[in-house]
Amino acid sequence: MKFVQKEFSCTFEEKKSKFIAYLMPFDMFDVVMKKVKDEHPKARHYVYAYRYLNEFEQIVENSSDDGEPKGTSGKPSLAVLSGAEIINSAVIIVRYFGGIKLGTGGLVRAYGDSVNEVIKIAEFKEYQKLITKTLVCDYAELSQLEYLLNQENINIKSKEFSTQINLLIELTSEQFEVLKTKLLRNILVL
Repeated sequence: MKFVQKEFSCTFEEKKSKFIAYLMPFDMFDVVMKKVKDEHPKARHYVYAYRYLNEFEQIVENSSDDGEPKGTSGKPSLAVLSGAEIINSAVIIVRYFGGIKLGTGGLVRAYGDSVNEVIKIAEFKEYQKLITKTLVCDYAELSQLEYLLNQENINIKSKEFSTQINLLIELTSEQFEVLKTKLLRNILVL
């Protein structure tokens, strides 16, 4: 499974109808939808589809045809996201009608193709389930520990300084197993 970390857009034309597809992280969906409607006030349709993981690691998905014939735009767009195993992402397709009716099959193909075109230009990051752990160390060990975490590409979410230092880290289970073998004995893992 993969996801995007920023917005991408691409324009696709089919029989004089113009389809502008925007692919973005799911948490940007509402902001981008407002921006798109402001930028394209004369567009006929604002079709969308999205997929994201909820707190139980379940995929939640939804789509809208926004006035196109039922099942001809939102569902095909969602099917493309699903087929490409894209999560935590959303797509909005703006359509300008070109005067030639595409028919239901033509609409399904056009919306699917516009999503495929934006996927081709997008940059993806592989999804990994992350866990958080707290490492407790003395001040003298901090720089060595930070160096190790940097070498292992482990993200430090926060640092708390008191009599000792608590580092909240975010990593995969596999990274944690490797890290445990490299940690100094006196570093406490919570």
